[in-house]
Amino acid sequence: MTLKKFSLFVLAYNIFVILVGALVRATGSGAGCGAHWPSCQGEIIPTSPQLETIIEFSHRLTSGLTIILVIILFIWVYKTHRKKSKIRTAALFVLIFIIVEALIGAGLVLFELVGENSSMTRAIVIALHLVNTFLLLASNALLYEWLRFGEPEKIMLSKNGKQIVFIVVILFLALGASGAITALGDTLFPAESLVEGLKQDMGGSNFLLQLRVYHPLIALSIGLSLYIIHTNLLSTSKNKRLNTYFKYIAGLFIFQLFFGVLNVILLAPIWMQIIHLLLADIIWIIFILWINQVVFYGLSPSLHEKP
Repeated sequence: MTLKKFSLFVLAYNIFVILVGALVRATGSGAGCGAHWPSCQGEIIPTSPQLETIIEFSHRLTSGLTIILVIILFIWVYKTHRKKSKIRTAALFVLIFIIVEALIGAGLVLFELVGENSSMTRAIVIALHLVNTFLLLASNALLYEWLRFGEPEKIMLSKNGKQIVFIVVILFLALGASGAITALGDTLFPAESLVEGLKQDMGGSNFLLQLRVYHPLIALSIGLSLYIIHTNLLSTSKNKRLNTYFKYIAGLFIFQLFFGVLNVILLAPIWMQIIHLLLADIIWIIFILWINQVVFYGLSPSLHEKP
């Protein structure tokens, strides 16, 4: 297996581990190993596991393997690429974010921010967990992209272009964080009907329910922002990869919006929550690859740095 293919495999495997983690949260299995980490119920391998213990322990095993894979990826990149290479930098960030990911997961268990815990602390940590997950995927995606097509030389954006990109990236991260909080609210306070769910959104007693309404609003804001940017600044670009990535983003984003509505109507069943997160991960990765084209390859007089 080549380094390029291995980096793609690690990216795909990381997505799989993220989905397993979502299954742990959606099934309320986060406390399946008790307040023990890295042991499970005080044992290395649980001897009489319940279903929630099996789910949580499986997540720990898959997470442990991804750390090993990332370390192998990091060493491989450092042995084959020069100092100050952007590819080396991307591999370093993959390693950093996977370590932070593991530490956050351990913190959730050790501080008992799992199960039926509906505190503000858990919501904040869950949101930060998602942001770190997105940054991990971004680093991994850029690593694969640069191994595939070669690393870029320098940033080609003007000051205004950098500000626009920064705002859109922050909005995307906010969308992911709000989605994590929304999913937590769906898990802890499931509605028995669509009407009850709408009442929860309008006047729920818990802040997790009150925050759910912001997730679709942020999603619509991002969709509108991307449309405006593409229409006014990028629509005449002859960059084929840029245009291809944007078409994928637009199509998947529209589908995700409809899927999100369906998720609400069906009262957020676990399987739909998993698919919704999978689509979010894919859209984020393609968005990052699109941003890579915007930032490093100069696209329009409005965004391009003047020579």
